[in-house]
Amino acid sequence: MKWLVIIGVLIVVCLGLAIIYGKYRWQIDTDNLRTNLASGRQTIKPKFYRQAEIVGLPAPVQRFFQKVLKDGQPMISTVKLRHQGQFNMSETEVKWSPFTSTQVAIAQRPGFDWDGHIQMAPGVNVFVHDTYLLGQGNLHASLFGLFTLAKMHHTPELNQGELLRFFSEAAWYPTALLPSQGVRWDAIDDTSARGTLTDGTTTVSLVFRFNSDGTMESFRADARYGTFGGKLMAMPWSGRFGDYAVREGMCIPLSGEVGWERPEGTWLYFKGKIAAIEYEFVS
Repeated sequence: MKWLVIIGVLIVVCLGLAIIYGKYRWQIDTDNLRTNLASGRQTIKPKFYRQAEIVGLPAPVQRFFQKVLKDGQPMISTVKLRHQGQFNMSETEVKWSPFTSTQVAIAQRPGFDWDGHIQMAPGVNVFVHDTYLLGQGNLHASLFGLFTLAKMHHTPELNQGELLRFFSEAAWYPTALLPSQGVRWDAIDDTSARGTLTDGTTTVSLVFRFNSDGTMESFRADARYGTFGGKLMAMPWSGRFGDYAVREGMCIPLSGEVGWERPEGTWLYFKGKIAAIEYEFVS
């Protein structure tokens, strides 16, 4: 019995050390990704937003910028976020798991790294890097930061999906949606417009819908690639924003949800809130 107790203690200690090592190794990967993001930053011009820039844009887009930005707003260079919420990793069951995450997004050249920690069960965490870096998408999911569950890198489909994510989340860094930052806006109707963004060889488009007060209500892509049933396929993808508040003089959403538009209805997989947000502006 004494030896069984000793062996049990040793197993627990070894597991604890392995988990600590996994977190340490994952953090090193996170630091490296974010160093590479910072090194890829490009000069942003102009340094300040002027309302004259939005003259001639579709009416709902003009109302959006008039609502969320003030004339003279410094252009955003980098944004750092902390999220918390729920993530559904199942394709067949509504099975929400709590998550926390940190994210860094660079306005030019477009890029971001999302480092999510999803609690699948008490004490069981999946670490996820979702990244768009220098035109290349990267997805890496790992149990405890030790055992790879999924890994994809730099395919046309993944690059498209990650640039779509950067574009859709620009409500959090709205100066990146300005025409001077490479976004083309095309009119649809009085409440929506299509935005198009190109980075390198990848071009993406989203239909943005706006609330009556000018804030962004939702976004939708006709097709984003994802893995379903072990197969890569394109499916309509959409999300909604809410809980608007003023941060650093800009009106931004503090909550959002994202899902796939299946034939039977929208399958949400992300529901989150911003726990903290910090900006760096062009100097």
